[in-house]
Amino acid sequence: MTIDDIRDNFELLDEWDDRYRYVIELGRTLAPMSEAEHSAQNKVSGCASQVWLSREIDRGGGEPVLNFKGDSDAHIVRGLIAILLTIQSGKTAQQILDTDPIAIFDELGFREHLTPQRSNGLRSMVERIRNDARETLAQAN
Repeated sequence: MTIDDIRDNFELLDEWDDRYRYVIELGRTLAPMSEAEHSAQNKVSGCASQVWLSREIDRGGGEPVLNFKGDSDAHIVRGLIAILLTIQSGKTAQQILDTDPIAIFDELGFREHLTPQRSNGLRSMVERIRNDARETLAQAN
């Protein structure tokens, strides 16, 4: 699934209740994380719910590619993670830094439909991924 698929599906859903159900369904598509990945190191601070993000770096080609897994104890947040990883996972560090996921979430209408706590948590997840990208770039140079 691509972010364009998610955009198209959002456009088909007029009511936010239906969009929330869709977001929850997206969360169910996340690859499971192992118990070891549910570690303090992978926990994202600044989220009201518990959120974990793990990364793997594929250095096989030219530029390193970052692949992420994510999980949360909240269904909606799992869906937000699924959208975020659709945007950011499988990209080079520079592509991650050149993309503004918050703008995409705003385009989808989340700014008006997320609580301030959830919005802060989303920003924390984005910043965590951006920090991982910066760290990967620094190690590559």
